[in-house]
Amino acid sequence: MDILMTILMVVAFGAIMYFFMYRPQKKQEKEVNNMRNNLQVGDEITTIGGIIGKIVSIKEETVLIETGHDRTRIRILRTAVRCVDVHAEDAQD
Repeated sequence: MDILMTILMVVAFGAIMYFFMYRPQKKQEKEVNNMRNNLQVGDEITTIGGIIGKIVSIKEETVLIETGHDRTRIRILRTAVRCVDVHAEDAQD
């Protein structure tokens, strides 16, 4: 009977770990990948390094952004995009 309770506790602990740690992390990764795949020219973004800029062009794995008043252009990887601050269609309104 004690072995059965021990096995049941291990299974319950595994289920709790799955629902509180693994599942939310996978959901967050899916949302971030979706955001990065839906980038558009004109979106204002923030990079993981804290650089804020507007997307000028998009290639397969890289994004060209324009920053500041002097319009400095920087090429970054898509994976370096942390978030989209203003979507292109929202900026035009």
